Amino acid sequence: METVSRTIVLIPSRLASTRFPRKPLAEVSGEAMIVQVWRRAVASGVGAVVVACGDEEIAQAVEAAGGRAVMTHPGHPSGSDRIYEALEILDPERTVERIVNLQGDLPTIEPVAIRKVLEPLSDRKVDIATLAAEITDPDERNDPNVVKVVAALGGDIDVAQALYFTRATAPAGDGPLWHHIGLYAYQRAALETFVALPPSKLEQRERLEQLRALEAGLRIDVARVEMVPLGVDTPADLDRARQLLKSDDTLR
Repeated sequence: METVSRTIVLIPSRLASTRFPRKPLAEVSGEAMIVQVWRRAVASGVGAVVVACGDEEIAQAVEAAGGRAVMTHPGHPSGSDRIYEALEILDPERTVERIVNLQGDLPTIEPVAIRKVLEPLSDRKVDIATLAAEITDPDERNDPNVVKVVAALGGDIDVAQALYFTRATAPAGDGPLWHHIGLYAYQRAALETFVALPPSKLEQRERLEQLRALEAGLRIDVARVEMVPLGVDTPADLDRARQLLKSDDTLR
């Protein structure tokens, strides 16, 4: 089997949202947001792309655009649990080795970022890979809504091991701070281990799911990218995404 066929991009998506109900079906540049994300994942060229749906309406929108969707249990507590169920449905023969977990509310994600998140997994000692960009806005340095990853990135170092994730301002001292981007790639065994773990103390304290992996001894490496994609959490974010995509030629 070709290497590319051993990788799959799974996009977890559900309609329920306290801040923005029915968000995946919100229109962005003439299509549902979930379809925009699916198109960008396909453009990355890393492997098969499937939307893991918690609701039939999402599956219908994706399939109407020519995409592939799989239904999963609507009550999953996290996207990680949803993509794991989807993986078990789609690949019972266990041919897939690497799984990208792409959030369905990133309609401006660049295909190159999806390719980039897989790079650290070329080292088999790495269990999980993710992304970060240098913080350039001074207000973000102390913003608890901007998650920071503590890793020795910078200079000519584009990939480094994650030592911690926090909402606090860290590390102390002079030097760059790194804005964590919630795009993940897993070795299959690491995803299986992760979804079987109970929530951890630091995860609950910081409200950061990835700390569960670190506390369990899983290795997370971080690849540096230049830009943080816009996550759509509110209708105002949706308006920004629409404006950004008007001038975007990534998929043209």
